Amino acid sequence: MRYQVVHETVYDYESPVVLSEQLLHVTPRPLPFQARETHRIAIAPEPAEISEREDYFGNPVTQIVLAAPHASLAVRAESQVTVVPRSGRLPPARGVPWEETRDRLRTFEQGAPLEPFQYLFESPHVESFRDLATYAKPSFTPGRNPFEALLDLTRRIHADFKFDPKATSVSTPLREVLAKRRGVCQDFAHFMIGCLRTLGLPARYVSGYLLTTPPPGKPRLVGADATHAWVSAWCGDGAGWVDFDPTNDCVVDDEHITLAWGRDFSDVTPMRGVILGGGEQTLEVRVTVTPV
Repeated sequence: MRYQVVHETVYDYESPVVLSEQLLHVTPRPLPFQARETHRIAIAPEPAEISEREDYFGNPVTQIVLAAPHASLAVRAESQVTVVPRSGRLPPARGVPWEETRDRLRTFEQGAPLEPFQYLFESPHVESFRDLATYAKPSFTPGRNPFEALLDLTRRIHADFKFDPKATSVSTPLREVLAKRRGVCQDFAHFMIGCLRTLGLPARYVSGYLLTTPPPGKPRLVGADATHAWVSAWCGDGAGWVDFDPTNDCVVDDEHITLAWGRDFSDVTPMRGVILGGGEQTLEVRVTVTPV
C-alpha cells in the first residue's frame, strides 16, 4: 500500500515566545517493509537553525531552534510512504517455548543478541509490578510458543479494556490504567509492554499512523486520523521483532505506518522541547492518512 500522510501540529501562545528549541519525531522510519518515498517538513515561523540526525534508537529526528519572538508555532510534515505486507515474516505457529526465549536473555547465553536487552527494564512510562505478571500469565502458559502467547495477550487486552480518550492523560500510571480498564492506544501499548517486561521478555513502544475507515456511507475527513501506538515484542533469535496492536486486536501489517520506536512514549514524542516565555498555550494536532 502507498500512503500520503499529513501531520500538522499547531501551538498558539498567550504571550510571545522569545526562544524555542524543539525535537521532532515526524519522519517515517525506513524499514525493510517500509519505504519513505518523499518527505518534507514546513515550519512557521522559519527556524533560525534546523538539523537532521538519528537518535539513539536509530529514528530520524529533526531539531529546530527559533530565536525570534513568535505567538504561534506550526509544523506540517508531509510524507509519501509505501508499506508492504509482513505476513511472510511471521514466525511459525510452533517453535521454541517462550521460557527458552526469556532464559536465553536472562542467562546472557553466548551468542544471544544484545539489542533486545535494553527493552527489558522499566522506563519513564512503564513500571514493572506483580499485577502485570498476574494479568499476563494466563496467556503465557508453560511451554507455549511466544507468538501464540502474544496473540492471546493482544486479544485479551482488546477484550478487557475499553477505548476511552477521556479516561487517561499522557501521565496516567499503569496501575490506574489497570484499575480503570480504560484508556487509549498509548495506554494499551504501555500496559502490554509492562506485562511482557515483567515476565522477562523484551518489548518496545512503536509510534506511527494507522489507516482508519470512516463509517459506512461517510467520506474520509481531512484531519480525522491521529497518531497511533502499538507494541513490538521479541519472539526469539529466529523470528526477531514482531509487532502487535492491542487497540485493534491484530498483528501489525501494511495498514500501519511506522514513525519511530523506543522504550516508551517519552522516547518518541512527535514534538517536544523547551520554550522561553509563552504563558498559557493551546495545542491542535491534525493527521490525515490517505491511500494513494
